Amino acid sequence: MRAVILVNAYIRAPGMIRQAERIAEELRLRGAEVSIEKNGDFCTYVHENAITSSKNCDFVVYLDKDKYLPRMLEKCGLRLFNSARAVELCDDKMLTFIELSGRGLNLPDTLPAPLCYYPDARVREDILRTAEERLGLPLVVKKSYGSWGEGVRLVRTHEELLQTAEEFKTCPHLFQRRVGIPGEDWRILAVGGRAVACMKRKNERDFRSNIEAGGRGIAAEPPAGFVAAAEKCAAVLGLDYCGVDLLDEGGVPYVCEVNSNALFNEAERVTGNNVAGAFAEHMLHCMGA
Repeated sequence: MRAVILVNAYIRAPGMIRQAERIAEELRLRGAEVSIEKNGDFCTYVHENAITSSKNCDFVVYLDKDKYLPRMLEKCGLRLFNSARAVELCDDKMLTFIELSGRGLNLPDTLPAPLCYYPDARVREDILRTAEERLGLPLVVKKSYGSWGEGVRLVRTHEELLQTAEEFKTCPHLFQRRVGIPGEDWRILAVGGRAVACMKRKNERDFRSNIEAGGRGIAAEPPAGFVAAAEKCAAVLGLDYCGVDLLDEGGVPYVCEVNSNALFNEAERVTGNNVAGAFAEHMLHCMGA
């Protein structure tokens, strides 16, 4: 069984590199032949009116967010972990909430900001007033695309909202009701639709709990309802592997984000659970190995 682990063309974050290495290590322990390769070598492209690929493997572990390459690989008949559709749904935070809506999950009230095509245009005050009236202040403004808490702002006043909206206006973004305890959430990692590692993340210096934003992981067992919510997110979005971030609003789990290639290094460290091994077992089982 041969696998290719595809990472971003410009990968440089140590955590991302370590993640790919851990998955490769666990696959090799189970007898798979594995190579780690970077997106950008044009292995798959449109040629003579069809999609062609030079990848000679049985499956691909897709750790990038490029939405074109995975669709082309799938069209060539390759099995991806995660699928192109699942990666795309998670990469766009607004698409995530649209897909999860109506599925019995708790979602923060969310308004998609209208995209502005003109850098010199002024943000409309009526749009911001509506967001304030429906969501209250403080509220959260998020870029639809981004990782590790980047492009996420907590705005406390109308002036901060105006400033942030002006900065974000030409990027897809959303307005969201603030829920939960600032600087704290649950990170639940799921493989094959089942939770395999859970930790509480805390950040005393920032409202964002992301490890990359200065947060820290603590081994802890979440309430059963939180685990069930995370597993439902994975099932609804069709994810083989994911990290689900849940906010605790008075004991009720609210979905913050779902990450298709969530880093598991901290979770493995603090819980002792072999997340990479569980992922490797799942992939090989799916491939009939």
